[in-house]
Amino acid sequence: MSKNRLKLLPWIVTPALAVAIIVGWHVAVTVGEVNPFIFPPPLEVGEALLTLLGEAGTWAAAQVTLIEIVVGFLLAVASGILVGVVLGKIPWLEVSVRPLIIISQVAPKVAFVPLFIIWFGFGMTSKILLATILAFFPVMLNVLLGVRSVEQGQREVMRSLNATRRQTFTQLEMRSLMPYLFAGMEVGIVLATTGAIVGEYLGGNQGLGFMVVSAMNSLDAARTFALILLLSIMGLVLFLIVNELKRFFIPWHESVYGLRNR
Repeated sequence: MSKNRLKLLPWIVTPALAVAIIVGWHVAVTVGEVNPFIFPPPLEVGEALLTLLGEAGTWAAAQVTLIEIVVGFLLAVASGILVGVVLGKIPWLEVSVRPLIIISQVAPKVAFVPLFIIWFGFGMTSKILLATILAFFPVMLNVLLGVRSVEQGQREVMRSLNATRRQTFTQLEMRSLMPYLFAGMEVGIVLATTGAIVGEYLGGNQGLGFMVVSAMNSLDAARTFALILLLSIMGLVLFLIVNELKRFFIPWHESVYGLRNR
């Protein structure tokens, strides 16, 4: 397949699939005579979405959720880079703390929500903390892997050039770990979104997740579907922003360069 056709493929296939899903959804609901209170038709969900977009409260709630996701994600990236670099450069420390890190990650994060609410209340802080905890591990793990992936020969070249530790880090190790960092960030932004929304589900008094719970308690399935669609669009936009940052900062890497020239 030519390069031009490959570039056009997502613009053709994705809308076609979306239309096919909506048509299949409409047919399944109308032909199958499904109760609209359980599974509303797409037109009803579309109307609910337009109504939501016209309400000032929706935008205020979206702003709250967006702040929780972005702040939680940035904290996870900052702490993930710091811990990943330190553990990557000090192997004995990584071996020592590895069991604690694994235990902290295999523990169900949702179980911490009641504790976060006790400690930080029903406001944004507890959701930001949950988003940070969920997004931290993939960022930290990928940064650690990036620091370890620098070949010994490349380090020896830097030593032969009398490079300082700072020069070795900024000119060699940082360049090596950038692709790994963005791989972790792409996973991290998805998990940060999940963390913020789950926090609002379980212990929130504001945000789009809280609005989903309110709509569900009112048995308003169309509004619930519309809010879920809105959250999905928000998550998709955030992921695309991270993906564009990757294209900007590491245009030379195979994951970006190779895709453009395939």
